[in-house]
Amino acid sequence: MDYSTKQVVITGANRGIGLALVKQYVSRGASVIALCREASAELEATGTRIEQGVDLTSDDLSQQLSERLAGSTIDILVNNAGMLASESLGSIDYDNVRAQLEINALGPLRVTEALLPLMASNSRIGLVTSRMGSIADNGSGGYYGYRMSKAALNAAGMSLARDLKPRGIAVAILHPGFVQTRMVNFAGDVSADAAAAGLVARLEALTLSATGTFWHANGDELPW
Repeated sequence: MDYSTKQVVITGANRGIGLALVKQYVSRGASVIALCREASAELEATGTRIEQGVDLTSDDLSQQLSERLAGSTIDILVNNAGMLASESLGSIDYDNVRAQLEINALGPLRVTEALLPLMASNSRIGLVTSRMGSIADNGSGGYYGYRMSKAALNAAGMSLARDLKPRGIAVAILHPGFVQTRMVNFAGDVSADAAAAGLVARLEALTLSATGTFWHANGDELPW
């Protein structure tokens, strides 16, 4: 793919997988717009365009993004921003559950709906979800808010795939792996750079015939 003509928008771009995605696309020659709540020094060092102060829970998000990105044409949108908290039965923090549903499920839907007017046929959307949102793959329980929010995101991704296919826009539902980021106290088994490279590869290979499918960054198709 010739990325020199592509514009990519990435949420949660200030650190972790989001920052690694920015670096991956910049290295390929793409024009990147990095969305985040607050820019990091590492993100600023990439020299890419940064739009900070982006709150995925805001009811004004659609208007904010429409105004900030007016005139842009988006070829690839990567909804990466997310939140992880751990809840165990008997000690569930329902405020944390609500926050994860708001950020992990509603946030990507808000962003996607807001930016759709800037996307054309052959554009691609990546939803960075988790295999913890797979009902068939749940072998350990717990993590109620995270599992529920990612399952909801997967469901939204399938609806987006169906609704956008007639417009020529394909959607990938993507699990990055167990990644060494601050979210998991760097306990993962794959680096953020490696995970990002896998996500980029999955989006590059995405076609309309595969829209709405659930993939591991390593190329394995995942169960629902």
